Amino acid sequence: MFIRKLSKAMLATGALMLAGCEGGVLDPKGQVGMDEKHLIIVATLLMLIVVIPVIFMTLYFAWKYRDGRDLEIYAPKWAHSKTIEIVVWLIPIVIVIVLGIITWDSTHKLDPYKPLEHDAKPITVQVVSLDWKWLFIYPEYGIASVNELAFPTNVPVNFKITSDTAMNSFFIPQLGSQIYSMAGMATKLHLIANEPGTFEGISANYSGAGFAGMKFNAIATPTADDFDAWVTKVKQQASTLDVEQYKQLAKKSENNPVQYFGSVQRGMFNYIVMQYMHPDSNMKSMGSMEGMEGMEGMHDMGNMEGMEGMHDMGNMEGMDHAQHMQHMQHMKDMDAGQHSQHSTPSHSTTEPSSTVSGEAE
Repeated sequence: MFIRKLSKAMLATGALMLAGCEGGVLDPKGQVGMDEKHLIIVATLLMLIVVIPVIFMTLYFAWKYRDGRDLEIYAPKWAHSKTIEIVVWLIPIVIVIVLGIITWDSTHKLDPYKPLEHDAKPITVQVVSLDWKWLFIYPEYGIASVNELAFPTNVPVNFKITSDTAMNSFFIPQLGSQIYSMAGMATKLHLIANEPGTFEGISANYSGAGFAGMKFNAIATPTADDFDAWVTKVKQQASTLDVEQYKQLAKKSENNPVQYFGSVQRGMFNYIVMQYMHPDSNMKSMGSMEGMEGMEGMHDMGNMEGMEGMHDMGNMEGMDHAQHMQHMQHMKDMDAGQHSQHSTPSHSTTEPSSTVSGEAE
């Protein structure tokens, strides 16, 4: 009778707890969230294989061997049991091994840095956590918003996340993984919404007095046209997110309303990431930040030029002494010819030659 009443109470408690899961991680609306919910359920059920028998036996033994049970004498016979030893050790070991395999597989599949495989072209959103609000920059559209995030349904979203202040955690429970935002670096997250709707986004890391109001709406529009309409609405705003506006926005404030910026100064996200790396720099150097996207190409060109020099040096090392001297004389003749043709020496042509000659000698 006691066990029956206890089971009914546990069932009612579980139903009450699950009733509050609407809008949380157990009510996913995106593929990443669905995979994570499946992982949570599987891991919980595996652990209950041990937990449920232990709970049952605890209650049973407490009832069976209670004090004052009709004057029955309890005189146990102590003996070693291999069967009990095998059960006690083997079952937990098997569960741990299975959980380890599942964890290994899911860790790679649900890697937040791993782009989602989808036919639709993803959109990029740059996220900045401030005190105490969220800034979303759309570099492909040249717009920005505060405490409101929009994207089309069934379209992957590539998030690049940083912080202007204390460490925070970007989290949309119904869509999936959370990821930390940290000043001076950029983290990544890839999510998708499989159903249209408005989902609550929060900060999952305490960051001060205004933490409770640091929330935003993540709007998954039903169609791409609806998202384009949202972009058009934002672009109609006269305000521009430039250097001075960002300075004002970065000041501490609580329970901030939704705010739109019809245009964004280029390089803003890069500046926010790098501002703590170069504290002596100021916002007026944004022009140099705008060219950061092309730095990779310049870097590659520099590597190519260096490779040519290395290639030439490698050929020179393979020459015998006579060939080496002949090659050096040829380079000197070319250098002398250039001096005779130009009244003013050109450092761009003479310096590499002198450098190579010096290294060869």
